[in-house]
Formats: sequence, structure tokens, C-alpha cells
Amino acid sequence: MTSDSAALAYASLEPEHILEALGDLSLRCDGRFLALNSYENRVYQVGIEDDRPVVAKFYRPGRWSDDAILEEHSFNLELADAEIPVVAPLFFGGRTLHHSGPFRFAVYPCHGGRAPDLDNYQLLEQLGRLVARIHGVGETRAFDYRPAIEIKTYGENSVEFLLQHAFIPSELRPAYESVAELVLEGVHTCYQRAGSHHELRIHADFHPGNVLVQGEKLHIVDLDDTRRGPAVQDLWMFLSGDREEQVPQLDALLSGYSEFRHFDARELNLIEALRSLRIMHYAAWIARRWEDPAFHVAFPWFDSHRYWEDHVLALREQVALMQETPIEWRAF
Repeated sequence: MTSDSAALAYASLEPEHILEALGDLSLRCDGRFLALNSYENRVYQVGIEDDRPVVAKFYRPGRWSDDAILEEHSFNLELADAEIPVVAPLFFGGRTLHHSGPFRFAVYPCHGGRAPDLDNYQLLEQLGRLVARIHGVGETRAFDYRPAIEIKTYGENSVEFLLQHAFIPSELRPAYESVAELVLEGVHTCYQRAGSHHELRIHADFHPGNVLVQGEKLHIVDLDDTRRGPAVQDLWMFLSGDREEQVPQLDALLSGYSEFRHFDARELNLIEALRSLRIMHYAAWIARRWEDPAFHVAFPWFDSHRYWEDHVLALREQVALMQETPIEWRAF
């Protein structure tokens, strides 16, 4: 099947396709479906007869190769074997990646929970310990098929794509080009200040939405974007508010982290650079998926003039933030 026909089938994924795919694994669905909050892939909670529901993830064609998906699964299972509370894919017939017609999919256990309270410093310490344990496993080997977080792919390529495909309103284009150049200069400066840093296998998309809190238990989900990168990438998205609020949050995270793994404080120079790259990458990600009707529904504001005005403003703010002294770890 060609990539175009696979993409067409993916856009037309229906409940009967899900039933058929899970039926191939001898999972008897009870007809209950709940679409979960995912745009890159199609993810559903599916009821199973006489058993707990499962989560079925159908992978977007063309994003990852089978080898890259299996490498993610392998890392996830390594973490589970180390008793880190990740939600790892289930085996059926000795495999975690399955094919049903044009679809590639995996099945996961279903866990409920809420997002973490970022003002709960004990919880942040616990998250710091979990991140350190993830990194302890992550540094034991390298990825063969997964890329790294890079200035070129996250930043430069994102700017190029948005400009080439005319997503930026013409009257904002000069301002966008100017601020994007300044942002990329600032990112390079931050990386220079940080010096050489160690890259390892990380979650890479670790934010509060990918942590489920249920009582005193935590579950870490969605390693779909796992790749190589600096340790701080899995920490900075748990910092919120102004700097005064972020300092005790960082202290709590790194207090827990340092119980299990050394943290190189020079990486704090990368926080605003990584935030800048994520802002750029996020806008280009939506643009690259804009032909998917689901994105028009989920992001109706994306092609509005107001969105791009705010985007330029956010980038200007990042230029200023990258020029400030990095946030400090008071325990260092």
C-alpha cells in the first residue's frame, strides 16, 4: 500500500476498523469507544467483554518507521522492567506492534488519573526521582532509529517550512523572519553557554499531561516522541508561573532527581532555548498536519491573524528570556 492510500485510510478510521483490528488479537470489544486526547495518532479507550478496557493507539502513516516504533516500545519495556511506572505496550503473539490492513497499532493497559499539581512540591520531588530513574535506564544504550532534539530540525526546519508554505500572513512575514532569526541566534548562544552536554534516551515530551496521578500512584504515558536529548528536557515543562514561582519548583524536581542521578547544572542554560525550539516546532507541527481535517477542528484558530500575531509576540518574549541569567538551582 502506498503512503497516500495509507494516509487516506487513516483519515477514514472508523469504529469497525478498530473492532476488526482488536478482534485479530482475540480481544472481544463490548462496543464502548472513547476517543482520547491525541492528534498525532488516533488513540481510543475500548471496552473489553468481561475484562478491563484497553487503550488502542493507531499510528499516523509516514511519521515513524516500524523500526522507530519498535525502538520506542523496547525503551518503554526496559523502563517497565526497571519498575518505573510507565504504561508499556502489551504483547499479543509475542509482538507489540501489529498490522491490520493499512493500519499499524499497539494496545496498552488503561489507567485513569489526573494531571499533577505543580504546586505540590512533594509530588515534584517524586517526579524528579522518576525522571532520574528513566535517565538511568536511558543512558545505558543509544537509539539506532530515533532522532535527537536538534536546533536544525526543531528550529531552522520549522521556520523554513512555515515560510515556504505561506502560513505566515504576508503583513507579518517581515516581523516573523526578523524575530525567528533572533530566536535562533539566542538558542545557539544558550547552547554555547551550556557547553558540551550529555545526550541520552529521554521521554522528550514530558509534560503534566503525560503524567497520571491516582491517589499516591503515578503513571507515565506516551513515549511516542521519545528521542535523544539533554536531561533537562524532561524537567523544564514542569516549571510554571514566573521565576519566583519556578525556583522552588525546580528545587523540588532536582532534589528528587539528584537522589538517583547527577544533574549537570550547566543544562539550566538550555531551558529557555528548549522552550523556544518547542514553540517553533509546535507551530510547524500543526502546519505539517493542516491537511488532516481533525486539526481544523482541534486548532480552529491556527490560520487566524491573531494567532500569528501572538506567535510573533511569544518569540519576542523568548528572545528576551534567553538573554536573562538562567534560573538557578539553589541546592547547587
